[in-house]
Amino acid sequence: MGKNKLAKFEENKTFTHVIEPSLDTYLKNDHELKGKWHKEIFGNNNPLVLELGCGKGEYAVNLAKKYPEKNFLGIDIKGARIWKGAKISDQEQIKNVYFLRTRIEFLDHFFATNEVSEIWITFPDPQRKKRRRKKRLTHTSFLSMYQKIMGNEGKIHLKTDSMFLYRYTKKVLESNNLKILADTGNLYESPIYKDELTIKTHYEALYLEGNPTITYLKFQINKESQLAEPATEDEAFL
Repeated sequence: MGKNKLAKFEENKTFTHVIEPSLDTYLKNDHELKGKWHKEIFGNNNPLVLELGCGKGEYAVNLAKKYPEKNFLGIDIKGARIWKGAKISDQEQIKNVYFLRTRIEFLDHFFATNEVSEIWITFPDPQRKKRRRKKRLTHTSFLSMYQKIMGNEGKIHLKTDSMFLYRYTKKVLESNNLKILADTGNLYESPIYKDELTIKTHYEALYLEGNPTITYLKFQINKESQLAEPATEDEAFL
């Protein structure tokens, strides 16, 4: 491990906006903050928005600046990545954004029913290999977990350069009769490209150098939805 990473890990410990729980504090039992994020971390009842796989945290930080009436939590397992967003939020004293270092698979150990209002999934690994399909952040196993922690009006955003993941997710939504609120296969050429959708992550900026097409989906999952994977083979989404 490089010295730069080690230095970032150490500096993360000094940031008030970083929460790095040890595995044994939530693996067998729920974490102590479950159901208490509004009261013990943010000190208000504003809507709680998650950015999953937040990387360097640019989206979470910029959303927090744009919407001070909401609380934002960037989640990633890579401590050296969240360091940047955490440092910015600490230096600029942005009080409505925090960072949680954990695996997304354990979300339901950290959040209670209806505790989360909105979820952003920004440029995740599309996990194209069929044997890894359950790792896709829009696989029904993940959607079912989001369903547990979100209210009925909760919104989920997927912003990705992967046409494969975009098509796969759209098929999942359509086959489960989930409500699609916004949909474009070419965000930069779409009339909805404005406001929070113009925020660019570090990885998006890198993708844009190769002139890829950026796609976007916004959708809802209600509590009554019984989720199932589409029967279509993965090759259909290529």
